[in-house]
Amino acid sequence: MIKNVCIFASSCNFLEEIYYKDAKKLGKLLAENGFDVVYGGSCLGLMWACAGEVKENGGKLTGVMPEKLREMDVFSEYCDEFHVTPCMRTRKEKMDKLSDALIALPGGFGTLEELSEMIVQKQLGYNQKAVVILNTNGFYDKLLEFFEVIIEQKFANKKAQNLYFVANTPEEAVNCLKNYKPEDFSVKKEDIYSR
Repeated sequence: MIKNVCIFASSCNFLEEIYYKDAKKLGKLLAENGFDVVYGGSCLGLMWACAGEVKENGGKLTGVMPEKLREMDVFSEYCDEFHVTPCMRTRKEKMDKLSDALIALPGGFGTLEELSEMIVQKQLGYNQKAVVILNTNGFYDKLLEFFEVIIEQKFANKKAQNLYFVANTPEEAVNCLKNYKPEDFSVKKEDIYSR
């Protein structure tokens, strides 16, 4: 059962309003549907737009932030739990351990790296978590096209298309979590080493 949802998202405060609107809507819907959120602990950007609405609507917030960012004083004081890690790698590990599913909102290189790692973790069978990509304003269209190139040119098995779900609205993202049934998508030896 999914209870704690990990959110990966931008920490930028200078994006188009549509991104903040969807992030806030997602946070509200998550809380209203009984989900709690694990996120990067920031008081900035889409991270906080989503997390703030979770808190405002009665959900629990768990922040996880590396020491270097904690020292920059960009953390939220409204987290119910707050964990400080030595580095970004240990931050991801902690967020992974604390969550049952994840949603990637629009974000920069950090979000891309986090999303990619979680897809690979699922591909190799380390978990069966729901991986949802919230494609606000078509933000991820080009990345999703590239995913198809990876598959078409056989850098990944066709089964990789089943590792993640693309949601175009916050409602679709939350419905995915509510209806998710874990499956074993892990790649087998024959998927990699045979034609």
